[in-house]
Amino acid sequence: MRFAYYARLSRRDQAIYRKSDEVTSIPLPDAAAATAAVERLAAALARDDAPGVAVAAAEIAGRLSRQLGAPAPVVEVLAVRPSRDWGELHGLYTQEPDEAARIRVWMRTARRADVVAFRTFLRTLLHELCHHLDFEVLGLDRSFHTEGFFRRESSLVRQLAPAARRPAQRALPLPPGGPPRGRRG
Repeated sequence: MRFAYYARLSRRDQAIYRKSDEVTSIPLPDAAAATAAVERLAAALARDDAPGVAVAAAEIAGRLSRQLGAPAPVVEVLAVRPSRDWGELHGLYTQEPDEAARIRVWMRTARRADVVAFRTFLRTLLHELCHHLDFEVLGLDRSFHTEGFFRRESSLVRQLAPAARRPAQRALPLPPGGPPRGRRG
């Protein structure tokens, strides 16, 4: 499936888009090597410890980058997400000529300045890291949001924070005799 903006791309960018879309996972040689940093990230977010979040996020991005043969990006953890009429900015990847790549992630929501949930923060960090890997590992000239891109992001999340580690979701108990029948509100 191609996203709607594909039709507006130049032929060159369409080729880059298709190449990106073909790569659907990023197997980590040693996901367990980042486990302690992922756990420290979760704990630091729970404590509202911005320096701890920054150290753990930088360690995760650095370890994964090096495992995959890329230079480690600089990671900055900032406070409240910027927002405008288009929504909130969760993260940002930039790479200026002759400078290290930079990942910026925000740890507080724009509306209430609440600390972001662990999985949301981790997914945002890995999303921005995928942009880095598009350039440094896949050799793409652009980093598009393709279906393949989002699958690569999800593959990293699954390797670093498997569903088994998520809190169990409880189903609502059914009344005796099964679900209620009749009109729906």
